[in-house]
Amino acid sequence: MNNELIRQKITNLNVCVIIPTYNNHRTLNRVLDGVLELTSNIIVVNDGSTDTTSTILKDYQQLQQIHFSENKGKGLALREGFKHAISLGYKHAITIDSDGQHFPSDIPDFIAELENNLGKDLLVIGSRNMEQEGVPGKSSFGNKFSNFWFWIETGIKLKDTQSGFRLYPLNVIKDLKFYTNKFEFEIEVIVKTAWKDVDVINMPIQVLYDESERVSHFRPFKDFTRISILNTWLVFLTSIYYFPRRLFRNIKKKGLKRFFVEDLLGHNDSPKKKALSIALGTFIGFSPLWGFHTFLVLSLAIFLKLNKAISFAFSNVSLPPFIPFIIYASLELGQWVLGEKISYSIEEMMDNFEAIEHLKTYIVGSFTLAVIGAIVFGLIGYIFFSFFDKKNMALKND
Repeated sequence: MNNELIRQKITNLNVCVIIPTYNNHRTLNRVLDGVLELTSNIIVVNDGSTDTTSTILKDYQQLQQIHFSENKGKGLALREGFKHAISLGYKHAITIDSDGQHFPSDIPDFIAELENNLGKDLLVIGSRNMEQEGVPGKSSFGNKFSNFWFWIETGIKLKDTQSGFRLYPLNVIKDLKFYTNKFEFEIEVIVKTAWKDVDVINMPIQVLYDESERVSHFRPFKDFTRISILNTWLVFLTSIYYFPRRLFRNIKKKGLKRFFVEDLLGHNDSPKKKALSIALGTFIGFSPLWGFHTFLVLSLAIFLKLNKAISFAFSNVSLPPFIPFIIYASLELGQWVLGEKISYSIEEMMDNFEAIEHLKTYIVGSFTLAVIGAIVFGLIGYIFFSFFDKKNMALKND
C-alpha cells in the first residue's frame, strides 16, 4: 500500500499521531520524519525537555506543538495531547514514542485494524516480541507483570500492555476521568477504556532497542511503586464494581434462567472445578470478613483459577435477609466448638453488631460454618454438575 493512499485514509478516518517527547534529541528527527511520510496530522508534546529538543522542533513549525516549561510526566503529556486532538476534531489518535524503539512504518497496520473494525470502538496496542535479542530483562518482566494485572482487572488477556505504540478511540477517552500523570497513566487509560466495553486488542509491531541512542526515563523504584499502587486500587474497583456490574448486566441481558444454564451449567469447566468454585464462594460468604467478601472471592478465584461467576454468585449467601440466620448458626456452632454456653439475643446482636460481646465465639463459629457450608455445598454441586454433564453427553451421543 503506497504512502499517498495511507495518507488519504488517515485523513478520511480523522486520525492524528501524538508524539510525547522528553530528552530524545538523538532519535526525535527520525521518528518525526518517519511519521511525516505518512501524515502531517501530528501533535508533538515536548514534556519540558532540557536537551536540544526545542531547537529541533523549530524546523517542524507545520506541526501542532505543545511545550511544557518543565517535565510533568508522560501521562500528563498524553492527556494534553488527547485534549488537543479532541479540540481539533480528531476521532482517533495513534501514539508513538520518540525514543526510536517504534517504527512509523507500522502505522498502516493500525489503520488497517481500524478499517476492519469500523462501527465499533477499538483500542489497539502494538505487541512487541519481548523474547527477541536486545530486549532488556526488566522490560520483559515488567510487561508480564502488567499483562497479569490487566487480565485480573478486565478479564482480557493480552501479550503486551506496556507498549506506547497504540491507537485510541478519542470519543471514549474524552468522557473518562484520569488521575495519574506518569508512566502509570498508560495502564489507567487502557483499563478504564476496557471497562467501557471497548475492544482492546494487540497487533504485532516491530521494535528496536538501541542502547547507544535510546534514552529511557523509567525509574524502576518510583515508577514501579506508582504502578503497584494504581493496580491495587484498580483491582479493588474491579472487585466491588466492574466484575459485579458485568455479571449483573450479563444476567439482565440473558435472563436468570438462561444465564444459569449457559454461564453456570454450560460452562466448559469440569464438575470438580465448578464444585470448588461453589465451595470457595460459600466459604467466603459465611466467613466473618464482612465488607471484603467480593474482593476476597474474586481475588482468590482468579489466583486459584476457579470459575469467577460461580464463586461470586455463591458468596452472596450472606445477603442481608440471611444475616440473622448466619449469625445465629455461627454463635451456636461457636458454643459447640468451644464447649461453652452463652446468653445472647439476636436482636441486640443485630442492633450493635460491632460491639458484640461474644466475638470469639462468633468468629470461631463463623469459620466453622464456612468450612461446613463449603463442604456441603461443594459436594452437592459436584454431584449435580456430574449428573448434568453425563446427561449432556448422553444427549450428544443420541
